[in-house]
Amino acid sequence: ATAILGTSATPESLAALREEMGLNRPIFVQYGSWLLGFLQGDFGTSYSYHIPVAEMIAQKLPITAMLTLFSFLLMILVSIPLGIWTARKEGGLLDRSLTVINLLGVACTYIFGVGLRIFVPGQFVSYTQSWPKFLVYLIFPAISIGISRIAMTVKMLRASILNQMERDYVRTARSRGSTKDRILRKHVLRNAIIPVITFIATSMAEIVASSIVIEQVFAIPGIGVLLLSSINNRDFPVVQALVMILVLWVVLVNFLAALLYQYMDPRIRLR
Repeated sequence: ATAILGTSATPESLAALREEMGLNRPIFVQYGSWLLGFLQGDFGTSYSYHIPVAEMIAQKLPITAMLTLFSFLLMILVSIPLGIWTARKEGGLLDRSLTVINLLGVACTYIFGVGLRIFVPGQFVSYTQSWPKFLVYLIFPAISIGISRIAMTVKMLRASILNQMERDYVRTARSRGSTKDRILRKHVLRNAIIPVITFIATSMAEIVASSIVIEQVFAIPGIGVLLLSSINNRDFPVVQALVMILVLWVVLVNFLAALLYQYMDPRIRLR
């Protein structure tokens, strides 16, 4: 209450505000009331801006969601094929060049951003103004988030594939005349991808957390910026709603990963 009224607060005004906001009720009753409202789409009202929290989040969420989607697609579309390729070509040129590839990603950010100025940090264009310019702006923030996870996913998938290639069922398939590529496609990849799914699910949650930092660096007005500013302003309704959304996102991602486990390996059953 004092965060709203400031230093001019009096005992009477504090008591009236607590009554108005329901802060004089037991904490469990307050939380239950807030949770019920959250489930109905009522996230409360911002202390700082005096507008519905749901309206504030609705303006910021598409930006962070698109940044997360870009980062995830970049990680999947690059790391999975690259991991399979390096496992097939173990010891080859590409297998020894992952560090160089990472450095090239950083160099491209400098060349296209600072040199050619295709991407200009700080000149954010909202999707409400121009979708093409908005998407172009998100490319390099997405690379910043995804590039480290690409390298880790490639190494993990490569190691998992090579481990599976040494199993007895692979030797049995080879003895029956199956080619290495056929075994990789039909048998090895399905088994090798299972531990990688865990890392990908974890990365999906981490990408959202990373976007909080990246949004600050690239001046992207997403939920990360909103969350940090709300914490600084003690805008608790906004903080509560955003934290709950992030928690639900983590739960959803792990649930989808569990379903994917079962699809990839029918021996796994959800209990």
